[in-house]
Amino acid sequence: MNNAPRRILRDIALARSGDKGNRATLSVIALDPADFPLVERLLTADRVQAFFAGVVGGEVQRFVLPQLHAVHFVMHDALAGGVTRSLALDAHGKTLSAAILDLPLDD
Repeated sequence: MNNAPRRILRDIALARSGDKGNRATLSVIALDPADFPLVERLLTADRVQAFFAGVVGGEVQRFVLPQLHAVHFVMHDALAGGVTRSLALDAHGKTLSAAILDLPLDD
């Protein structure tokens, strides 16, 4: 039995999120450039869409930014209509960046 703590994305990356209308934006940046290939391999558009199932209702677009050691996502239909139309507590989608950092590295 392996008692080693489970590694999560937070161990190797930081994240920022924001909004544009009903679209959430999310960037994940490797803390160490050596970890960027793992971040890039782990964070596919399909995996991010599955992770946010029930939150993101539309397409997830992925943009790889190798010189920044980052992967950026635009998630459509993710903010219940956007800031001016939503009664959600997190209308700007800021908690999405904290949530993605809990993604396990070993899945």
